[in-house]
Amino acid sequence: MSKTTERLQKMEFTQRDRELLEGYFRLADSMADLIGPHCEVVIHSLESFEQSVVKIVNGHHTGRKEGSPITDLGLKMLRLYEQTGDVTPKSYFSTNKDGSMLKSSTCILAGEDGKPIGMFCVNMNLSYPFPEIIKTLMPDMSQQPNLAIKENFSSSAGEVVEQALQHAVNDVDADPSVNLKGRNKAITKILFDNGIFELKEATNIVANHLNITKHAVYKYIREFKS
Repeated sequence: MSKTTERLQKMEFTQRDRELLEGYFRLADSMADLIGPHCEVVIHSLESFEQSVVKIVNGHHTGRKEGSPITDLGLKMLRLYEQTGDVTPKSYFSTNKDGSMLKSSTCILAGEDGKPIGMFCVNMNLSYPFPEIIKTLMPDMSQQPNLAIKENFSSSAGEVVEQALQHAVNDVDADPSVNLKGRNKAITKILFDNGIFELKEATNIVANHLNITKHAVYKYIREFKS
């Protein structure tokens, strides 16, 4: 038994350690939803090696459930962590007990004082036909024919505001029900509903683009909040 496992078996978990670990549960759900049904996401708690799995999504790929034990490779990675301090080893390939190939990645999760309290593991099952896997990563055009969701990936907050502003302008100008008098307020309402005014530069940028005062923008925002 390595020094790491000896120490961990003696380590007492605090309530804060458990809360920190549970904070990753929603991330596990989100990642499994993003990658798709061919991906298993597991969170191990190092409080008990014998029942380390405290969260698992799509566990049918390895036949595990909550309360399952840590793997031999997981114990090996803990030893590697002790030797190198590396919390995010590179992804690796392994073979499941049913013969299917998995591409996996494991990250050590730290608790209070930086002590390891868990492991976040992602296992992609590559045994399915590749077109079937790709299909889960692509949009269903029957459900989203126009891919209406827009997201601005920018290097600065100002650019995020400007792109969001341009989208709002385009949407309002394409809406025949909005007259010229209500145009600025309608544009500001879209930006408000989308949370753009949480960014500090937003008020100035919007006011300058719409050729109105900052006070006018603030007035619109107060109306929306009320």
